[in-house]
Amino acid sequence: MSKTSLPALLGTCALALAAGAATAQEQVVNLYSARHYSTDEALYNDFTKATGIKINRVDADDAGILARLKAEGTASPADVILLVDAARLYKGEMEGLFKPIQSKLLNDAIPAHLRSQPAADGGIAWYGLSTRARVIVYNKAKVQKDDVDTYEELGDPKNKGKLCIRSGSHPYNLSLFGAVTEHLGEQKAQAWLQGMVDNLARPPKGGDTDQIKAVAAGECDIAVTNSYYLARMMRSNKPEDTAVVNKVGVVFPNQQSWGTHMNIAGGAVARHAKHPENAIKFLEYLASAQAQNYFANGNNEWPAAQGVTTDNPALKAMAGGKPFKSETIPISAVGANTVKVQQMLDRVGFK
Repeated sequence: MSKTSLPALLGTCALALAAGAATAQEQVVNLYSARHYSTDEALYNDFTKATGIKINRVDADDAGILARLKAEGTASPADVILLVDAARLYKGEMEGLFKPIQSKLLNDAIPAHLRSQPAADGGIAWYGLSTRARVIVYNKAKVQKDDVDTYEELGDPKNKGKLCIRSGSHPYNLSLFGAVTEHLGEQKAQAWLQGMVDNLARPPKGGDTDQIKAVAAGECDIAVTNSYYLARMMRSNKPEDTAVVNKVGVVFPNQQSWGTHMNIAGGAVARHAKHPENAIKFLEYLASAQAQNYFANGNNEWPAAQGVTTDNPALKAMAGGKPFKSETIPISAVGANTVKVQQMLDRVGFK
């Protein structure tokens, strides 16, 4: 497998020229990936061994990949796109950057709520391939678990001055807020967002790991994070990470109502794919049981394919060794609420 970084490719056309020289029958697939995990190397190598299809990979973040696809247009060499957030997958679909595909294997493997809404011909623009929970962490010495076991309580006056969170406009939060809006309706969701602003212990800043550390350090008492950030710290051998983990508790919210919000990492076939059949084969491979465990465990996530489980020790420990209730609203509906959510954030002053 060949791999390069996006900055090294900007201003060049090496991959595009290679794709242009390839015939339709050439055994290659060009991948634009926002995933940068060492376990994915084995995943990709196994695919090549099984199929003979070589993977050429470009690494970037979600926003960079979408911008590149738009700039390249019909000349884009990309065949497969892997992104790590539902809102951005939805954005790519709405901007016409993906090619809806027909795959019985993918439709059988991936639950309907974890993929795009079908096009008129039944084609699917993107599929979720792994899931991560948006959980609440709290300082065990200062907060009772029962006071933070729902997302709604993040905006409750009882938690005034206790909340740490990253920017409201970050895609991870846009997806969570889009889900809550789908559940509560716009009016109640905006009131909830205002309550969160009122409950902030400090202005939104940093990433999810920073929020966990802030709770442990006493800068705030509760925070929101994607589950894999906490799982990384749980699996770390660094004493400072162990110290943080020992101070915080974790809640999978809304177990008595709609369930915990689950975001996705997912894949799509590029609109102007030069090797669409190979691209579909690659996505179908990622939905297989073996690949699902590689794919999910590479970032401490849960497999998206039905009937596939993970033996990740951190994820099991985080959930107390028991199954938890996940929300089942269509992830595409969450993405569709993004613009509405951003407008609400502006109205309540959620930076």
